[in-house]
Amino acid sequence: MSGVGIGQRPVNRRQKAVKAMWTGIWLVYLSAPVSDLLHGGHSTGVRVLGGIGLLAFVVWYMVLVFRTGRGERNSLVLGSLAVLAAQSTVLVLSLGREWLVLFVYVSIASGAALPPRMARWTIPGACALMSALALEAPGGRSYLAGLLIPALLGGFAMTGVRELVRTTIALREARATVAQLAANEERLRLARDLHDLLGHSLSLIALKSELAGRMLPGHPDKAAQQVADIEQVSRQALVDVREAVTGYRRPRLTAELAGARAALTAAGITADLPAEPDLTGVPEESESTLAWALREAVTNVVRHSGARRCTVELLRRQTLDGPVLELCVEDNGSTGPGSGPGNGLTGLAERLEKAGGSLEAGGIRHGFRLVARVPGAAARDIGSGA
Repeated sequence: MSGVGIGQRPVNRRQKAVKAMWTGIWLVYLSAPVSDLLHGGHSTGVRVLGGIGLLAFVVWYMVLVFRTGRGERNSLVLGSLAVLAAQSTVLVLSLGREWLVLFVYVSIASGAALPPRMARWTIPGACALMSALALEAPGGRSYLAGLLIPALLGGFAMTGVRELVRTTIALREARATVAQLAANEERLRLARDLHDLLGHSLSLIALKSELAGRMLPGHPDKAAQQVADIEQVSRQALVDVREAVTGYRRPRLTAELAGARAALTAAGITADLPAEPDLTGVPEESESTLAWALREAVTNVVRHSGARRCTVELLRRQTLDGPVLELCVEDNGSTGPGSGPGNGLTGLAERLEKAGGSLEAGGIRHGFRLVARVPGAAARDIGSGA
């Protein structure tokens, strides 16, 4: 994704270029000072100095706004705003009323770069200085009415944007904290389950091993019985561990839907997903296979599609072969012409085939669609219903 979400810093050159473009597009309102330089009747020397001053103002403004939210000290930001205000004052007094528009940018930079408790003073201060200069500059009063309201509204609007960014960052950090706590809780649950599974078995194995060691010299038959018991307990413990690990590794469709929603939202993709599905009567193998399909499909959408929207549908269908649970994932991204199925889709097709299902994947008119189907009921249920 090339865009930068609210509260996210650009991490590559393309995202930095996009942010610089959106920040710089508002510089179009500097057309009045530029027009004054070109057609204001100034001498060549004044034009050169004015152009240098305008360029220095723009560079200073862009650096200040572009680095907003990177933890700079408020004193440094205030110093930068003072430099912008000083540049604007000199240019207005030297070149005339057309340059009053620079104070609109000073006000906006104040709202964007300072916390609200400070911006509520610097924004009116910039507007007051602009008003004073407008009264001094020839014909400046006619410009003041058209600049004062935009300066005030633009500055205070940027304070709202800054607070929105701060809140979004706090929400992302809170979400990351919740995810970390959930992971820690899952580790604790795994530790408890393993203790419950293996604690008794390992204690019994240790006890019987000690007994076998004591019996071995004088009672080899009894020692052999203890060794046989150790083998039986060990095998049962191995079966219990395998069953537990299988349960941990088996994905659940409800959890995958929640994870898909979070992944798509984090990538800036509009997610249209169903609510918690009704999986009554659906075999565990079918559910886990469909969960794998959803994970693979969403991963491809996030990493490769460049889509802006992704729709997920989960449907129950009745076919001649019995009930079928169908998952459809469709996006409006680019499919990449001429590209064949990747290893992920190939492995997914094999997984679905093993579970008695099927996979259809390919480009559509405006994007890509993946359809995965699995049996919606166990084979014995189908047979008894026939």
